[in-house]
Amino acid sequence: MATIVQKLRGGRVQASLQTKFFFTFMLLLLIVLGCFLVYVNYMVIQPLKDKTENEMKRAAVQVSDQLNLYISNQNQLSQRILSNKEVFTLLSAGDYSQLTLEGLTRSRRLKDIMFQALGPSLNIEDMMIYDLTGERVASYIGYADSPASLRPFLEESSNLPTWNASGYALYRQGADAISFVRAIRNQNGQVFGYLAVQLDQRYLNRSAAGLAGGKVYIMDQDQRLVSSSPALREEEKVPEFAASPSESATANGIYLSSGQNYVAYHRSAETGWTTYVVNPKNVVLGPVNSVKYLSILLITALILFSFIFIYFSTRNLLLPIRKLRSQILRMNYSNLNMKTGPRTHNNELIQLNSAFQELLERLQESIEREKLALHEEVKSRNSALQAQIAPHFIHNVLYLISIAAQEGKNSVVTEMCKHLSDSLRYIVSSPYQHVTLTEELKHTRHYLSLIQHNFEDDLEWEIDGDGGLERIELPRLVIQPFVENCIEHAFKNTDPPWRIEVRVKVYNGLWAIEIRDNGEGFAPGRIREILDNIEDSDSGVSELRHDTSGIGNMGIVNTVNRLKLMYRNRLFFNIYNHLGGEKGATVQIIASMSKDFY
Repeated sequence: MATIVQKLRGGRVQASLQTKFFFTFMLLLLIVLGCFLVYVNYMVIQPLKDKTENEMKRAAVQVSDQLNLYISNQNQLSQRILSNKEVFTLLSAGDYSQLTLEGLTRSRRLKDIMFQALGPSLNIEDMMIYDLTGERVASYIGYADSPASLRPFLEESSNLPTWNASGYALYRQGADAISFVRAIRNQNGQVFGYLAVQLDQRYLNRSAAGLAGGKVYIMDQDQRLVSSSPALREEEKVPEFAASPSESATANGIYLSSGQNYVAYHRSAETGWTTYVVNPKNVVLGPVNSVKYLSILLITALILFSFIFIYFSTRNLLLPIRKLRSQILRMNYSNLNMKTGPRTHNNELIQLNSAFQELLERLQESIEREKLALHEEVKSRNSALQAQIAPHFIHNVLYLISIAAQEGKNSVVTEMCKHLSDSLRYIVSSPYQHVTLTEELKHTRHYLSLIQHNFEDDLEWEIDGDGGLERIELPRLVIQPFVENCIEHAFKNTDPPWRIEVRVKVYNGLWAIEIRDNGEGFAPGRIREILDNIEDSDSGVSELRHDTSGIGNMGIVNTVNRLKLMYRNRLFFNIYNHLGGEKGATVQIIASMSKDFY
């Protein structure tokens, strides 16, 4: 019975995990497919829709340009007529009735001038010349229905912008006839009459024709039909073009009408006419919808295929993961070396198993290295203290004190004893605690004050430090060993006065110490050797070594390693000899007060 219950529980756990894996993978898949659908919409469907709309706009502009070209031809025709100065003479000769010989002669001569200007191509309906009162003087062809008077136009011409600006305008005469009217004036601006070119409706219709899959309507300023393609039947009405206020204010654009038609429009600046290109919505969005439906179909098929694939993949992936999970739960600090079962056919799980074993090994190695680092830190500090309390240093200081006492220099003896007492107290009190940079500089001053009595005026020293040094911590006995190195080794072959400078700067979260001397400097290749030893010492973690760098029994390498134990990768150390003929060398120590410096 217990076995059956255990199996049932195991089956429920397996089904639950399988369901979680399945729905997780499905959720990720849906997110990816959703991103793909958004990508198709913005990178394929939307540009395709914009391209179709732009083609409609270009078609409207093309029709409008053809009309502008036709009107421009009529403008050139009128210019050719006005270039003949005889027109001004004929119109200013007097009021002759067409029934008189003079009137017939003038009419015939004006027809000859119009014929010469028109040439062999006839792309107009008719051409008339009117006098100043608006009465017809001559007609090129002379249709019976041609208007005999231009007075209605002259009465309303003052409201036409092109007439006031350029002296010509487009005038609708009746229901269908449209004329290009121009004032006949000379170079001095004197008006002699008016020229009216009646436009050919066939040319207007031809400009609107030639667009497949859509209708074209050309409307004048009063929204009256000028031309259409295809031509309207008798019972067919002109549709009402109503764009939004923001769209109608622009010269061109496209909008979706209430009848679900896309309407592209372009208003000509020369004629004032508006060209409308109308296409049904399903025609405009046909290619767009095809791409959209094809994308949806492909995504649906991919979802179904992924559904089946993920379902069977989760079943095969479940059992090895459960085994790995149970083995991880059994591990603790005492059995980090336990090996997990390698029996699986899944390469990813084999790699995961190997990576987990390597992680355990690195973790155990890191624990051992941390223990070693703490041990070496204690050894480093003890070695530093033992190196500083050197018998010869105490012997030399006491010898100097005895000489001063024999000479009766009681004040000097008192001062030297005070400095020696402060130095010994600084060295032996709480040796495992870090000190501030202010305390380290104070100890260095005590040391140099004691040494000063031995060298008297031959030794010059200066310690210069900025404010804010109380918050900077470092191990004990860092600066004084470098100063002692200068005295013991740098000035052996150099004539006095000997000078030592210690400068401390704090800026931008960094602190820097420079120890300079005017001695003989380091031997060639010695600086590179010291820096290589520091780099090879593995930041103070490896066992400390006695070297001959010249700072007592401790050496430059071990002093820098003591700093690295505290500042790790936030420390920069450098040694260099002075250039430009200047004697001596400089020790440079720079560290960051911020733990996230790198």
